[in-house]
Amino acid sequence: MSTTRHVDARVWAPRAQLVELHREREGAVDRLPMVADGDGWFAALAALAHGDRYGFVLDGAEHPVPDPRSRRQPDGVHGLSALDDPASFAWSDHAWTGRQLAGSVIYELHIGTFTPAGTFDAAIARLDHLVELGIDLVELLPVNGFNGTHNWVYDCVLWYTVHEGYGGPDGYRRFVDACHERGLGVVQDVVYNHLGPSGNYLPQFGPYLHDASANTWGDSVNLAEPEVRRYVLDNLAMWFDDFHVDGLRLDAVHALVDDADRHILRDMAIETDARSAHLRRPLSLIAESDMNDPRLILPREAGGYGLTAQWSDDHHHAIHTAVSGEAAGYYADFAVVDALQKTSTRGFFHDGTYSSFRERAHGHPIPSDVPMWRLVTCAQNHDQIGNRAAGDRLSASLDESMLAVTAVLNLTSPFTPMLFMGEEWGASTPWQFFTSHPEPELGRATAEGRLAEFVKMGWDESLVPDPQDPATFERSRLDWSELDGGHHGRLLALHRELLALRRSTPELTDPSFEHTSAESSGRSRDATPSSFRLNRGAGLRASTGGIVSICVAFDDDAVFHLTENAGRDARVLLATADAHLELNERAELAVLTVPARSAVVVRVR
Repeated sequence: MSTTRHVDARVWAPRAQLVELHREREGAVDRLPMVADGDGWFAALAALAHGDRYGFVLDGAEHPVPDPRSRRQPDGVHGLSALDDPASFAWSDHAWTGRQLAGSVIYELHIGTFTPAGTFDAAIARLDHLVELGIDLVELLPVNGFNGTHNWVYDCVLWYTVHEGYGGPDGYRRFVDACHERGLGVVQDVVYNHLGPSGNYLPQFGPYLHDASANTWGDSVNLAEPEVRRYVLDNLAMWFDDFHVDGLRLDAVHALVDDADRHILRDMAIETDARSAHLRRPLSLIAESDMNDPRLILPREAGGYGLTAQWSDDHHHAIHTAVSGEAAGYYADFAVVDALQKTSTRGFFHDGTYSSFRERAHGHPIPSDVPMWRLVTCAQNHDQIGNRAAGDRLSASLDESMLAVTAVLNLTSPFTPMLFMGEEWGASTPWQFFTSHPEPELGRATAEGRLAEFVKMGWDESLVPDPQDPATFERSRLDWSELDGGHHGRLLALHRELLALRRSTPELTDPSFEHTSAESSGRSRDATPSSFRLNRGAGLRASTGGIVSICVAFDDDAVFHLTENAGRDARVLLATADAHLELNERAELAVLTVPARSAVVVRVR
């Protein structure tokens, strides 16, 4: 008796009059008629088994095209689809209770460049490094199917697949299972706002895309169509149900065009919360958004969408400008003495203020009762490095002392901090924009378009690498041999110390706006700060509470007067250079002298 389990083939194809199932099984090729079962759906019952390759033939076309909900593409995004059986994987994470975002630190990585092999299994071998570093959540850049061998993977076209070159769906499960075994949660970056330029067959099936609206990357997804909304929401559910992830990072939600009474982001949050209740572990949705709109993270009871968190690019820009002095493009508004002070205490810099880059007022203030951990912030990430002309990290322009200052600013913030892979040791490798489009004309258009964009902004074209050149990809791989010593080893040790301090010091994870204050000084209003102090803790409001201050001197030595009854209890918790703390117990005062280009974390009381 055969034990082979057969499943139905189903597809939504309202633009087709006739749909056939193309099936290849053990050398035999069949085309089976599919029956329309209403609302644009077609089905062939019990027609597929594991091991089959299949696709759909629309209106008698010569070649089959992949399943829009394909779970595997063994031969690439233009090839036939294959089944994936999530139930066949032997998970070992049954006792996993999850990892909440509050109090956590995120580590963003790209599977293809995190290790020399560029696979899930190779990444597993490096997970202990992240555990020793003190990471809580690993955020993977997109892993969906794309055309070619390597890519940033924002060119994905089959949202239900996992790139075979990384290890396919079972490789992904092994990675998540290994993370959970080590106490690491997994956040998956997903792209619902556009599709890549090669292998997108969705428009042949139905109105998946808007004909009349587009964004930077192509036609917008047609969220006005109920079945397209379901396509997105079912994909969201897949990551939680079939891959056990702990959260999703939603790419560029400002590019989602949705005029429905209930926004798709709200629907995503509702579905995620329902799954969290069923699984009895926290599940997070983190939006990348440049709207500076707190509505995304406000509770639905307060009229918000109820997402867990959102990125704050403003805080990145403030840190970047303060440590680098760079003031071109969208950094221009942040080259003022109080930019870091404002983002550190209010989350957004543009909260209704004029944005010179956008040439209009931008953003809205965050209500003070929103917990600050709902903003995910960083000093570097894949976008802010990879979208520079040369893909250069801060380590290409900052010395060890300023990289240390950057680490302190990032990891002592009141937000949810994130590190980009290799940042913890000041990796010398760039992270450049790379593609491997097999179509010569598409590859050429991508390279020429990117070059023209940077030349228009005044960059030297010789600095802009060809994204199609395999060397661009190879340069972007991490060099793990750098960890062995020298300034890389010292920076790694500092990051470990900072993360341990963050975990052991309650003031550093206190999420209250009211328990956070900052001050900065500079030579003029329109200049980056010369010194900066961030105060954390309930002691800012209660005389019995604790206070921890982060004191930073940029280009010159700085003196900080710690006058909050500090004479008895003040002590240095961490310093990136020798600092001098002078106590006057009788007057209950303390004076902290911080050398130029260094940072000190001091317990005031």
